[in-house]
Order: sequence, then structure tokens, then C-alpha cells
Amino acid sequence: MILFLDFIRSALYDPENGYFSKLAGSVGFLDKSIRFNQLQGRVAYMKLLDKLYKQHDIAWFTPVELFKPWYAHGIAEAIMRTADLSIPLKIYEIGGGSGTCAKCIMDYIMLNAPPRVYNNMIYTSVEISSSLAEKQLETVGEVQSHFSRFKVECRDATDKNGWGHVNSHPCWVIMLEVLDNLPHDLVFSPNQSSPWMEVWLEQNHDSLQISEVYKPIQDPLISKCSKIIGMDEDQAVKRSSLVAAAKQIWSKAFPKPRRSWMPTGCLQLLEVLHWALPKMSLIASDFSYLPDITVSGDRAPLVSTKKSGRTKDHSNYLDAKGDADIFFPTDFWLLEKIDHYCSGWSNEHRESRSSKAVKKRRTITLDTAAFMEEFGLPTKTRTKSGYNPLLDDFKNTKFYLSVPTHHTS
Repeated sequence: MILFLDFIRSALYDPENGYFSKLAGSVGFLDKSIRFNQLQGRVAYMKLLDKLYKQHDIAWFTPVELFKPWYAHGIAEAIMRTADLSIPLKIYEIGGGSGTCAKCIMDYIMLNAPPRVYNNMIYTSVEISSSLAEKQLETVGEVQSHFSRFKVECRDATDKNGWGHVNSHPCWVIMLEVLDNLPHDLVFSPNQSSPWMEVWLEQNHDSLQISEVYKPIQDPLISKCSKIIGMDEDQAVKRSSLVAAAKQIWSKAFPKPRRSWMPTGCLQLLEVLHWALPKMSLIASDFSYLPDITVSGDRAPLVSTKKSGRTKDHSNYLDAKGDADIFFPTDFWLLEKIDHYCSGWSNEHRESRSSKAVKKRRTITLDTAAFMEEFGLPTKTRTKSGYNPLLDDFKNTKFYLSVPTHHTS
């Protein structure tokens, strides 16, 4: 019997049978950048995209790949504007894919920052997939001078032991399309008033069929996550009024089961990062919304396979058996709450009960278009007609920036 967190982690990251381990080509790599200013407009871009997917037969191209080098250059500019460049620049990237982001950021810093910044910088990729780790070394190694400033650590970023000890130096952590693939847990309630229960998966002895088992919430990560979301407070409010009593009777007469997917993998990762890198600044980008989700529940995932350029979406999460991607929409409001919680501010705020308690993080969430207009060069991804796929087609993606309150800029 296993929790959903472990089921999804195995389906995606198992060294032998996981989706990202089996498919080195699950993330695409373009040999050359797309010249958007030579394309007429949206129709020409979509034709090119369709052609590229059929040529490469991969699951998908990340934005940093499709819009290289401009997407990564925007991130590099955001770092340069905010970082204290009088001290050595340290960058960690979690899940670096093909290495395109690392190479393009290092290119930008080499060309645009004072020489001492590039000469003293260290860029570390923390990559769970050994095949992608090799690809990153190959990509970054195309520029010989990058090689001595770049390293890959092939390990799980959520494993505290892998970080060794606390590093109190200021640094940057980059996570692009990482949050959507972090394992989640599932909680269930049979009606609108019953307490939430954690969901386990159990395989029947007589068959290969897997069934759900519901237990009172005891798992520490699920308990913390429900506290951050405010599920405990919701239950308390429901028990504290006459209206709630009426609702309870109604919910038992007309029960409506509830399911909620909990970002426990995100909580686990941010807890470890805040412990290992207490002075980190964070840039994360991901999907805030995913279309055509057929799996039930709040914050439910899209389970999808792609072969020969064709995508097939699954309505059952159990169809994810190593050949399917599982990705979740990111609730950026909740991400901010988890970030503050892991920084220690939420606990201190509760204990002190002081309205003067100062948050330990300064955070902002920006649409991709707003981020790129501020830090990037949007004209570089614009077609002849004025259509801009980065600004126009990625309205369901956002950037999250988080820096320590006492960060020097």
C-alpha cells in the first residue's frame, strides 16, 4: 500500500521504469533557434511547430527551448538586476532538461556582465535523470569556457542528504516547468461536511487491479499542506454555526464527494531548499492552468502520452505506467503560501500573534508576457504580422520570483 506521492514519483522518476528515466527524449532539443522574424504569422508558426514535433517524436518542447536564447536571456537579466554582483554569483537549476537554460544564461552573463561576474560564477544543475544530466554537460560544453563554471549533480533535489550541509551564501534557484511534475498527494471526503481523508493505493492480491483506500490524515506532509491551505480552519468554521449544522444534514442527504490534489512534493522540495539554501532567491515558471483535464478533483493533473506527434490524454491517473507524463497546474497563490511557510515566517507569525511580524520573503507573480516585457526582448519572438507566440500563446503560464527580505540589490 502506497500514498499517491510515492506512486507518482515512481511513475515519473523511477530509475528503470519512470517516464523521465526511460525517455531521454521526453524533452525536446532544437539544433538551432527559431527565427521568428522570418515567419509570416501564427499559421506559419503552428505549421513549423507541427513539423518539429513530427521530426523529433518527443513529448514536448519547453518554452526555454522553443524561444532560445531569448527566454533564458530574460531570466538572466532578472538575476543580474536583482543579485548583489559584488559577491560570486551562484546559480542552482532544478531539473535542467537539455541544458539550454544553463547555456543561454551563461552566454548572457559572459557577454553582458562585468568579466569578474562570469569568471567567478558557479552554475550547478541538480538533475534526477542520468541521461538528461549527460545531455546538459554536452549542451553547456559547446562553449569551452562555460565548462569550468558548470557542474551537474545527478540526484533528487528533495533528498536532504544530497545537499550535505547548510550553505548560507546568497544564491539563485531556477525551476522551469518543475512544479508541474512534482508528485502530489490526494485527499478525499465522501460529502461536503465530513473530514478529509488521505488516499492510499492498494493492489488486490487476486488480481492486478488497484483500488483506493481512505484513512484519517496522518501523513506529516499532507497534514502540513492541509494546514497551509486552511482545510483545518474550514472544518472548524463548518462545525461552529447553526448554518453549518443545516449544511451537514443537507450534505448527508445529498452527498457530493470531494477530491483535492495536494502539492506535497512542492512542499517537500521547498522545505529542503529553505533548509539547505536559507539565503536563496527563487525564480520559478509554470502552468497556472491546463486545458481539457479529465481526472477529477481540485488541482487535478493532466495524464498524457505523445507518440508520432499525436497526443493522447487519459482520464485515469492509473494509466501513468512509465510512458505517460503527469503534470499538474500550479496554484501560484498556494505556492506563495508554501514558500512563506517554509521560510519559517508563518510559524513565527502564529507564535508571536503580532501584526508587526515581518515576512522573510519578498514575492511577486507575473504573467509570462509581463515578465518578458520587463526583463526580456519581446521583439525577438515576434513574427512579421505582429503575432508573438511567447506573449500570445503562453497566457496560462506565470513566473514566480521570491527573494529574502534582507536581500541586497
